Amino acid sequence: MNGWEHIRHRLAFVVAVVVGAALAAAPSCKRRQADDLALEGQEEPSKPLPPLSLTDDTPDLMLTWLDARGDAHLANKPADVAPEGRDRVRVVVTTREDGQRSLFYVANLSTRNPDGTYPVSAMPRTEWDGIIAQRRQALASPPAEQTPADEPQPGSKGSAAQARPVSFTVIVYGASWCGACHQAVAYLKRRKVPVIEKNIEQDPTAQSEMQAKLARAGMHGGSIPVIDVKGKILIGFEPNSLEAAVRGASAAVTL
Repeated sequence: MNGWEHIRHRLAFVVAVVVGAALAAAPSCKRRQADDLALEGQEEPSKPLPPLSLTDDTPDLMLTWLDARGDAHLANKPADVAPEGRDRVRVVVTTREDGQRSLFYVANLSTRNPDGTYPVSAMPRTEWDGIIAQRRQALASPPAEQTPADEPQPGSKGSAAQARPVSFTVIVYGASWCGACHQAVAYLKRRKVPVIEKNIEQDPTAQSEMQAKLARAGMHGGSIPVIDVKGKILIGFEPNSLEAAVRGASAAVTL
């Protein structure tokens, strides 16, 4: 090997070492397998719910039952559920996370197992929502959205003043599946009233806060939404009552 060939081989060796070091130092991306790509974008399948033993004395319960109109009501004990809603009652144990996502615990409080417990099964959220929709559709066509008798109409005298935002915030305690809760929030937003939504199923603190306010007001609850208008507590959504509470709170602020 002559001198030029020796120099060329040495240069090739140096280049190879430099390139190899650069590749080793560069960030790397793990190649995803075909199975990983196929699963991308898919939701994790719901896991089966563990068994739930439900009796009259089971603690930390939040029971949701539906009336014939599809409206939801809350109870803390099986004995407090009305006869019309005992066949399908959603069960949440507030100290457990099970049954609070895409699968629900649903109990039949109209009968008992031989051991004295109530039959409990799992129900997808979509099926529960479907029951609500069916009951509402079974009724006659609902009337047009109710407008409080004393609410100024657009263009009428006093409507511009009423549309001005108020200086306090209304709190609506409800749940994602509660249609009346969403209606109350939408009504307040149309009236330009600041509103905070609190989901009592997903936030145990909100549930405790709501119960404490009901107790201070001498109320027992049982239905949602529960609406706090600057200390005045309303149960359910009724436009006239909510409008009167907002106007009363606004008048008190301006005094």
